[in-house]
Amino acid sequence: MTAGAASWLPLSPGERSVAIEVLVHGPLSRTEIARRLDLSAGSLTRLTKPLIESGLLVEVPEAGSPAEVRQGRPSQPLDVVAESRSFLGFKITDDMVYGVVTTLRSDIVARHDRPLTTHEPARVADLLAEMTEELARSHPRIAGIGIGVGGLVQDRAVVGESPFLNWREVPLAALVEERTGLPVVVENDVAALVEAETWFGAGRGLDRFVVLTIGAGIGYGLVLGGKRVPYAEEDRGFGRHWIVNPNGPLTPDGERGSAVSLLTIPNIRYQVQAATGRDRTYEEILALAAAADPMPARVIEEAGRALGTLVAQIANFVLPQKILLAGEGVGLMDVAGKTVEDTIRAHRHPLAAPVGLETKVSDFHDWARGAAVLAIQVLVLGAVQV
Repeated sequence: MTAGAASWLPLSPGERSVAIEVLVHGPLSRTEIARRLDLSAGSLTRLTKPLIESGLLVEVPEAGSPAEVRQGRPSQPLDVVAESRSFLGFKITDDMVYGVVTTLRSDIVARHDRPLTTHEPARVADLLAEMTEELARSHPRIAGIGIGVGGLVQDRAVVGESPFLNWREVPLAALVEERTGLPVVVENDVAALVEAETWFGAGRGLDRFVVLTIGAGIGYGLVLGGKRVPYAEEDRGFGRHWIVNPNGPLTPDGERGSAVSLLTIPNIRYQVQAATGRDRTYEEILALAAAADPMPARVIEEAGRALGTLVAQIANFVLPQKILLAGEGVGLMDVAGKTVEDTIRAHRHPLAAPVGLETKVSDFHDWARGAAVLAIQVLVLGAVQV
């Protein structure tokens, strides 16, 4: 860890609360921070002083016109020094590593991707170290690394199980730390995405929030009280047993009529190939469905009904303020959006409030950004999820 990053640690619980409030919602006046955290003016001064001295926070000019500012005593709002440190985020898929550099406020300032030609853990760590070295040439103030992996991650350090990489008990954080000299945080990729959206994205400021991802698999993340809810079976493939249509298709991956069988890209491709004898890409299938080609249209229509059923079930039981639909499979909404919406209404009480469904067109750099946010949370602020 760089000396500058180390000077921010350790933060007391009170300092951490102030830093997070300003990071997520700033710039904020001292009066507003005190109100939000129920602090006295003296307590706030005591907590902010070391944060300013360490360079994590800075006083900024008060917003408003010069005349407005002159009428009262300038309050000098506090903000984070977003560009003071950079963070690396990596998203590992079965055939690529996607990398980003972000500011302290998670804004992406650089991207760098490399093909993944082997799943051997040491070789993957070598590749991550090479990518780190290359990105550090133009962004030397890197404070830490976050890595997102599809699979079960233990203690934000060890990949306990990853079906995509065929890994079991891989100490990925230690392997990358040895090669880079930087602190490393590893997390399930969906969990990282949920954290990023909760702090800086669609879920910011919400008490109840859900992220649902569709792509190579099905991902689900729940936020209650503004905090992500961890669970033991995280990314253990629960979508294979989330039955949305008992009479639905039986595919190689998932129980009959499960969310995985109906919604994941590999299984949608499998259904079309089994019916037509032709292997097509997901994008080709969506285009054919939009053009009313019978078999692709039938598969996509069924997928739309499955997604609508899934969203309605989540809304009925969790009562979220918003559901964010993300992942590389969200193009489904462009073709079957009306089917999704009609199915949601059919599975909800007629007087139920409309579901706040937001679709995020994203790529794997958003997942990498999520990993960088984990690094910011844990390495800088010590905001460890429990």
